Amino acid sequence: MTPAVNQNSTLPSLSGGLYAFFFDVDGTLAAIQSQPESVSIPASVRQLLQQISNLSHGALALVSGRPIVQLDALVAPLEAPAAGVHGAERRDATGRVHRHSLPGDIAQTLQIELQQTLDQWPNTLLEVKGMAFALHYRNAPQYENAIMQLAEDAVARFPDLALQPGKCVVELKPQGIDKGAAVREFMQEAPFAGRIPVFVGDDLTDEKGFLAVNAMQGISVKVGEGASHARYRLNSVEAVWHWLEQLLLQLEHDNVGKEFRL
Repeated sequence: MTPAVNQNSTLPSLSGGLYAFFFDVDGTLAAIQSQPESVSIPASVRQLLQQISNLSHGALALVSGRPIVQLDALVAPLEAPAAGVHGAERRDATGRVHRHSLPGDIAQTLQIELQQTLDQWPNTLLEVKGMAFALHYRNAPQYENAIMQLAEDAVARFPDLALQPGKCVVELKPQGIDKGAAVREFMQEAPFAGRIPVFVGDDLTDEKGFLAVNAMQGISVKVGEGASHARYRLNSVEAVWHWLEQLLLQLEHDNVGKEFRL
């Protein structure tokens, strides 16, 4: 992957602009854990997200590999627009949910076959997401190549599937679904339309989101190390939290300025 041109660790001030915010979750808003169910977002960060959403008139969305039901639990009491399973399910600002799914026979066959295989590899995990499957090997890195081959074989057998590598995980999802497509769909709808998109993510799964935002002359932010198409970088999840605090101050300042002019 070619690193982005002019990548900068200092994010530009967003004061005075009209922005739409898109956030990945694991590795971005929350520290990655060995088990997906162990992930959490501090209450203070959830409050920041709620306030930023309010000041942006709802133009804040989560864009994650997790199902929407898990996203809601992680950011509660905030219930934001969300793209789950990399966009295979997407809840717009009106609350309407759009879903792409695998044919039932493919989903059932895959689940049985994948589970039978992973049962033979200790400490690997199959996460069933309804319309996608995640094959985790964070606690069993010795099976990385075997799991990748298993996923590639599944894609070769079923053309409706696409393979999405991530950090210690390989996902099988419906063809044509990615975070970039989800961001583009949000940006065609209120309250996101007409704003400048800001996308923050940490993984290979976020790269198409970065590319989509770059094409819209937005702000793309990579969290952590590694080559990326993102134009800016934050070093860690903690750095994201600190940036959210700064962002809230900028938005509050802008909002006070608007009230004063009125």
